[in-house]
Amino acid sequence: MAEKTANPRNHIFLIDGSGYIFRAYYALGRSGSMTRSDGTPMNAVVGFCNMLFKLRLDLLNAERPTHLAVIFDKSRYSFRNEIYPEYKAHRPPAPEDLVPQFPIIREATEAFNVPCIEMEGFEADDVIATYARLAAEQGFTVTVVSSDKDLMQLVGGPVEMYDPMKNLHIGPDQVVEKFGVGPEKVIEVQALAGDSVDNVPGVPGIGIKTAALLINEYGDLETLLDRAGEIKQPKRRESLQNHADDARLSRTLVTLRDDVPVPLAVEELTIREIDPDLILPFIEKNELKALKVRVLSHLGANFDSDEGVPEDIRAEKRDYECVTSLAALDQWIARIYEAGIVAVDTETTSLNAMAAELVGISLSVEPGHACYIPLRHRGGDGEGLALTGGAPEQLPIKDVLERLRPMLADPGILKIGQNIKYDLVILANEDVRVTPFDDTMLISYVLETGLHGHGMDALSELHLGLKPIPFKEVAGTGKKQITFDLVPLDKAVEYAAEDADITLRLHQLLKPRLAKERLLTVYETLERPLVPVLAGMERNGIKVDQAVLQRLSNDFAGRIAELEKEIHKLAGRAFNVASPKQLGEVLFDEMGLQGGRRGKTGAYSTGASVLEDLAAEGHELPKQVLGWRQLAKLKSTYTDALQKEINSRTGRVHTSFSLAATTTGRLASSDPNLQNIPIRTEEGRKIRTAFVAEEGNVLLSADYSQIELRLLAHIAGIEALKDAFRAGLDIHAMTASEVFGVPIEGMDPAVRRRAKAINFGIIYGISAFGLANQLSISRGEAKSYIETYFERFPGIRTYMDKTIEACRQTGYVETIFGRRCHMRNINDKNPMQRAFGERAAINAPIQGSAADVIRRAMTRMKGALEDAGLGKTRMLLQVHDELIFEVPEGDLEAVSAVVSRVMAEAPMPVLELSVPLVVDCGSGANWDEAH
Repeated sequence: MAEKTANPRNHIFLIDGSGYIFRAYYALGRSGSMTRSDGTPMNAVVGFCNMLFKLRLDLLNAERPTHLAVIFDKSRYSFRNEIYPEYKAHRPPAPEDLVPQFPIIREATEAFNVPCIEMEGFEADDVIATYARLAAEQGFTVTVVSSDKDLMQLVGGPVEMYDPMKNLHIGPDQVVEKFGVGPEKVIEVQALAGDSVDNVPGVPGIGIKTAALLINEYGDLETLLDRAGEIKQPKRRESLQNHADDARLSRTLVTLRDDVPVPLAVEELTIREIDPDLILPFIEKNELKALKVRVLSHLGANFDSDEGVPEDIRAEKRDYECVTSLAALDQWIARIYEAGIVAVDTETTSLNAMAAELVGISLSVEPGHACYIPLRHRGGDGEGLALTGGAPEQLPIKDVLERLRPMLADPGILKIGQNIKYDLVILANEDVRVTPFDDTMLISYVLETGLHGHGMDALSELHLGLKPIPFKEVAGTGKKQITFDLVPLDKAVEYAAEDADITLRLHQLLKPRLAKERLLTVYETLERPLVPVLAGMERNGIKVDQAVLQRLSNDFAGRIAELEKEIHKLAGRAFNVASPKQLGEVLFDEMGLQGGRRGKTGAYSTGASVLEDLAAEGHELPKQVLGWRQLAKLKSTYTDALQKEINSRTGRVHTSFSLAATTTGRLASSDPNLQNIPIRTEEGRKIRTAFVAEEGNVLLSADYSQIELRLLAHIAGIEALKDAFRAGLDIHAMTASEVFGVPIEGMDPAVRRRAKAINFGIIYGISAFGLANQLSISRGEAKSYIETYFERFPGIRTYMDKTIEACRQTGYVETIFGRRCHMRNINDKNPMQRAFGERAAINAPIQGSAADVIRRAMTRMKGALEDAGLGKTRMLLQVHDELIFEVPEGDLEAVSAVVSRVMAEAPMPVLELSVPLVVDCGSGANWDEAH
């Protein structure tokens, strides 16, 4: 196989169609009801179409190949039968009900506008080998979509395999794991071991492990056979000597031909869009109703017509079933395979996925119909008391998961969830993998970011006019709220099944809009691929040293007590320092300080800005109160609270990342929030010392340097800023030189800090009032700075004006990757609200683009690290522009290089920025050292 450097713009997928057929057939073997009206069996056709359709939508969108073909066996006879008539002679004929489906499956491939290739006298594997060689010689990356071990001899250089059923990329390491040798020696091992399924004789008494040992020792088959007399084991020696010709014959049989006279050139296998004129007649002819809905959804059809979503999508009807027998469960699984799509939801004992226990699973394949499978209900009376009769009738969880596991991992079945990341974590904790999937929350987020919430209840009422059963109705509220395992089963079924039902309805209504509104790429490249990445990060968690937190907490408590004594001494009496009302009375009534202002309640305002102003005037008590408040917040919010968040099973803290919580696409962190741990103060940084690496590892922090300023320079086209970034200049010093007219050399650090405040303030549309407060200068001076800034960089003002005007027309702004951020206040009649909307409109394309860049980096990181042999590294946290990794000590240098490259190249190949992205890396035993 040629080993040229692959051209990243050329990537071919070669699908083992014959392998797909049999996997599809046996996956749906239980569903004998899948027939056309003329009696033609269709289970393999349905499974094949589902698998091919999902491969196109999911895998191809993620890998973005340029060429694609499906390869089939023409017949059971090939050139190998001329060499050895007994080749594959023992294989049983294809199942009787599968035979009539072969030609329909070939029709299906062509209907999906994919090249369908087969060659008389050759097996599909030979055709795949030929195309792999031709493509590799032309600089392509080659992915062979198959799990067939015989194809592993092709792996190496630009060629890999991909098993869609296991979502497994197969490279040289996986081949060694399978055969005990690298791809280049697979043929030698197979020649010795033979293959009973294909009737390849091999050498009796030698299996894969022994063959690998022999080939690794002697180098190749011929050398081994020539030196067989040296083998110490008598039986093995005699077998090799007596069956040398069988081994040589076997090598010929297992060696794939890569010189097949293929009918189409590699260049002719370019990916083509699904053509309605091809696919819809095929669907109609073969009565594939479920596939029709999915294809029309992909094509962006008008679902108000008879061609789209069923009319009953908004209907009130509910037919919900409680599944308590394996026969009923098998019927649901068969129905899911026939539909090729299922809405999935889990019920648990906690919103914290790493602390929760799975209680039940609900499924839905058509609007108004759903089921609930109870798994760990303890039985309850609705008041939080377990029933004396014990748990209700339910299936053993082991049996249920064994049956659901293959379906949930099947690439031909689309799983639909609402905030499916939570369900992925819950099911992963039960060793269940879910792929591929759609998320209705994220679809809504892409379509209407900033316009409304994206929770299921809100979406159901907004789009379906249906008000779901409130959780409090089945579980209660406050102290009387019970966990779901105690909810009576009749109530649990209605509540849980409804979730799956509504999720399916929302998907059928919202998913088609992505294509029609040209937002499918945003969803496919920025949102959906990040879900399993974040689910993995949440499960990873980050180790926290409880002893460090406790020591800090004790230290803070002592210092808080000392400050409180000092504050009471300055006040002349004891009072509750935490009470704003009592503090105001002390400051303004008793001490007579100026500047006191009463609010609506009659109490004095004692916010941070008020205390800071008083402290700046030289008053000691407000200064001490500010210190007291800082330590009290650090203690209560962090050092005390974080100890309670340490998972007793893992010894780590597991935050939850929210994908749909902000207007700009930034991620949010909660339970606990690890994105707002203070870093600007020495006391705050101490808390980061408690976040540590496991023994033998270090923490790596990779942080984008000034990414929002860089994106501003690119988006607004500011040549002076772009030149400075390209030259690696100190951007704040350069700005200070431009705005204040001072040389960079020997610049006063205070002047640079002012320029820095202006640079970052401009991104957020800062006003003269805001800048004056930030720099403690007059409003007139701040106004002068801003005006000078715009004079020196006029493109920024132009960008702002154009952005605001465009937003007024459309109601939204866009990031450089096409994410839409809606601004509800942009045309508000209230001047303050309108000004807020204008500032947000200025900032959103910049902050949103930065969020998109790091999302793209995160989705590529795991694959890049694994490709570099650095798969033991774990990504733990994302804090705005920073990623935190846990890295084996010996891999630190290599991991830093890969992480920096992936982050710096994240925008490509979609676009190439006009400024470089710079990544700062640091490492240490704890987070503070790494930062």
